[in-house]
Amino acid sequence: MRVLIAGGGTGGHVIPALAIGRELEASYNAELLFVGTARGIENRLVPRAGYKLEMIKVGALKNVSLITRLRTLFDLPLAILHSRQLIRRFHPDVVIGVGGYASGPAMAAAILGGIPTLAFEPNYVPGFANRIVGKRVSAAAVHFEHTRQFFRNARVVGVPVRSEFFTVPPATDHPPTLLVFGGSQGAHAINQAVTAALPEVLRQIPGMHVIHQTGERDYNDVQAAYKSAGASAEVSVFIDNMPQAFARADLLVCRSGASTVAEVTAAGKPAIFIPFPRAADDHQRRNAEAIAEAGAAVLILESELTPYGLTQTIAQLMSDKGRLHAMSEKARALSHKDAAAQVAQMAADLAKSSGDREIG
Repeated sequence: MRVLIAGGGTGGHVIPALAIGRELEASYNAELLFVGTARGIENRLVPRAGYKLEMIKVGALKNVSLITRLRTLFDLPLAILHSRQLIRRFHPDVVIGVGGYASGPAMAAAILGGIPTLAFEPNYVPGFANRIVGKRVSAAAVHFEHTRQFFRNARVVGVPVRSEFFTVPPATDHPPTLLVFGGSQGAHAINQAVTAALPEVLRQIPGMHVIHQTGERDYNDVQAAYKSAGASAEVSVFIDNMPQAFARADLLVCRSGASTVAEVTAAGKPAIFIPFPRAADDHQRRNAEAIAEAGAAVLILESELTPYGLTQTIAQLMSDKGRLHAMSEKARALSHKDAAAQVAQMAADLAKSSGDREIG
């Protein structure tokens, strides 16, 4: 079986794509080809994982300047043509689009060529590329029940995450521990709000320990703030072993990208979600709303984020073990342990039905 996996841009697209690829390789002995763009994180992560990556040239259409949009529209037919050439050369049995810049042209080329297509959509609201092809794909694998309406033959499977997140035990160590992170680059607004809230939080929750991933830019300032407050803290630019950090935490403060939400629910951890407000289609807010409405998290919009409000939320949750436990149970109930296996099975079923095809 040959599978072409297209898309990328951010870790939220690429990390699940790699998990799906590994499952296809392990369970179906699939031959894989990834298609991305030079501007996305896939050009580092995919080769590092040992897979072949082909590049196409295409830019963004959402939340960009008119000039960038016009340039993308000019490049789009060429990107579809290039994708069509890659498909003709690789001859995949199925094409999986994971969203992001390269996904749209590759999926369009596959649809035009009669190749079975599988859309993978991790967010509550589909990205632009998946919305365009949603009703034309052969099938779709989604994270939320709400998202099924945007696609043909959609199935709720969740988002693939590392297996270690599913074995994270409830935090039992004392003192009470808060984990703060904002993705690999950090989140400036979260860093500022947490450090500003710190003195009052420590007054209300004496002895609280904080594990804080800052990103490169804010590391020195955040480290200095904890030292000034006399706080017990581990401050780092990047946390290599995130499942281990989850295991030590009673409560998380973080963004709400699809991969983060999937990891939080897999680990069954109570969270305060502060969505990135400039995410495409405001998808982080919609992701967070879905989890908060289920009682598994608290949502604070960045526009409403204040040191006082964050202090009160952290203090109320940290002092209510019963609520933390209930949030944990509700979060775990939303997780999907076999997401990668389900997506791979859907792809294999489509490939089985494809037979031998020629691209005209």
